[in-house]
Amino acid sequence: MSENEVFEVPSTSGPLNFSVTIPGSKSLTNRALLIAALGNQVTTLSNVLFSDDSKHFMDSLVKLGFKVEVDETRRLVSIRGQGGKIPNRQGEIYVGSAGTAARFLTAMLALSKGRYLVQASPQMTARPMKPLLDPLTQLGVDFNFLQNSDSLPYSLHGNGFKGGHVTINASQSSQFLSALLLVGCYGEQDLVITLDGDLAARPYIEMTIQMMADFGVEVVNRDFQHFEVPCGQMYHGMNYAIEPDASNAGYFLAMAVLSGGSALVQGVHLDSLQGDIKFVEALKQLGSRVEEHPEGLWLQGPAGGVFPGIDIDMGGMPDQTMTLAALAPFATSTMNIRNISLIKYHESNRVEAIIHELARLGIHAEETETGIKIEPGTPVAAEIETYDDHRMAMAFSLIGLRVPGVRIKNPGCTAKTFGDYFERFRKAVEQRI
Repeated sequence: MSENEVFEVPSTSGPLNFSVTIPGSKSLTNRALLIAALGNQVTTLSNVLFSDDSKHFMDSLVKLGFKVEVDETRRLVSIRGQGGKIPNRQGEIYVGSAGTAARFLTAMLALSKGRYLVQASPQMTARPMKPLLDPLTQLGVDFNFLQNSDSLPYSLHGNGFKGGHVTINASQSSQFLSALLLVGCYGEQDLVITLDGDLAARPYIEMTIQMMADFGVEVVNRDFQHFEVPCGQMYHGMNYAIEPDASNAGYFLAMAVLSGGSALVQGVHLDSLQGDIKFVEALKQLGSRVEEHPEGLWLQGPAGGVFPGIDIDMGGMPDQTMTLAALAPFATSTMNIRNISLIKYHESNRVEAIIHELARLGIHAEETETGIKIEPGTPVAAEIETYDDHRMAMAFSLIGLRVPGVRIKNPGCTAKTFGDYFERFRKAVEQRI
């Protein structure tokens, strides 16, 4: 799909009942790619997400000299790890709009004594990097900024990763902390990290620490304020299966809520490593019933698609804010979404984007101290701006299920994490089981 294309959302007047498969998790895929490259043997990843973000990550690893074998049809990737070393001592990589790739690969390059150029899309150059660059500078990395200070693009010169004690501010994104944790075991001494301020999206740190343990590296976690990564550890090559993406599953579960129908999301389970699996608890508050089946997670939406507004802290699953915001116009009372200020620094200022696009649909929303308050109403047909933000495109398509004439501009932006989202969306609408 091109930037000029528009997706007309198919509306429905009755309950949707469908089964759907979801691609692999973006968060797990990109962590696994980094860990595999840092490991001591070959790692083979299955159910890998092939999206713009992950392809930029894989391409960057190839440009850095890693042997990467890809079978996109079978969703397999094998990487020969180099035990914490980067094969090429100099090079140029392009991370596109991928925040995880930008932050994780920058931290990995800090392990080397080489010189590298890191390029990015205009969207990514506007996103924060300073909270990661400051501690890396403390650890001996030299940065030369090509446009704006503390922002991509930049060149960097590593001087060997010494380890030691650093402080980090992870209030805007947990990715800054995850990046340091993931590379920490390859220092000359233990890496000790102290948080300065609040921790954004704590479940993503829990995911990082668990994946590190899965590959053989332990982290000492002291109440999510102080972390120690002992040196001398190394990731071990293995076969590792990527879970389906729980964040993307949320859109399909929400389809069942809006229509009063049911959805079976195959391969997704309540014991997922991903924090966004807890979104089902919010959907339960809306009157949904959730069951764990051997083949996946099943949700029955509230009868007639009638549900209340809720007051909820979404700090642990900020990517689901847009999904809940898309449900809010149809609630019987106000929806108050709290503790999501960090989404202002994602692919777009998502707080502003939500408010603007709801207004376009005739729905009143306002920013609060830490979030958004949305009043119920009767949405009207509109053409939705997506801000080149995959989650805005996917979430606001939900509104069109109950409002004929909703059109999503630039639907191709979902290629960042879910290239065939709208194909699967349409099939779910058309499916009857």
